[in-house]
Amino acid sequence: MDYSETNRLSRLTAVLIQLQTKRILTASELASKFQVSKRTIYRDIKTLEQSGVPVLTEEGKGYTLMDGYKVPPVMFTESQANALILAEQLVLINKDSSFIKDYSEAIDKIKAVLRQSEKDKANLLSDRTRFDQNINRERNSNNLSELQFALTNYSLVKMEYIDESNKTTNRLIEPFALLSTENWLLVAWCRLRKDFRYFRLDRINKMEILLENFKPHNMSLQEFFDKYH
Repeated sequence: MDYSETNRLSRLTAVLIQLQTKRILTASELASKFQVSKRTIYRDIKTLEQSGVPVLTEEGKGYTLMDGYKVPPVMFTESQANALILAEQLVLINKDSSFIKDYSEAIDKIKAVLRQSEKDKANLLSDRTRFDQNINRERNSNNLSELQFALTNYSLVKMEYIDESNKTTNRLIEPFALLSTENWLLVAWCRLRKDFRYFRLDRINKMEILLENFKPHNMSLQEFFDKYH
């Protein structure tokens, strides 16, 4: 399967998830979300229909799925769905765009498996819930998701880092922990300094997750704080 086929399959799955997430969606909304033409969306909808997905067209309104149609057999109570929506709003004030994207896509998948009545309530709660922090939605980093992967898989990270004096250095680091403050902080063993260092994610200029693994640091975060503070 070539890249274009893989990309289309991924989009078809995402379109199906979007159709399960909201009561009705227009071709324009889907085209804008996936950055394709409306003609491409028309073809995607036809492909879904031909594969047995019950997509209904409401004249002058858009597309909807036959009520009750679900893909994954997962159910949430209303209170559980509400807790997830609240968590979504807390995530939206985060300053890392990769984290926002991953969590928002996960929430879309969760909404997709709710019953229609629960889905309407979840969307209403989402629309009516806001927090004051980071009102302008400024994002100043885009590395959190990759660093989470590197941390849990013990992958070395090569990066170009700008320090407080605006000096740029190349670092080879072993990610250890991530701390949420006004800005995200990475705690990592720096092979250049031969010690643990704190790195602000918004000061990482370039970054690459390497195939090489490092030996895990066998201590808890609390043990790290006790030892280094």
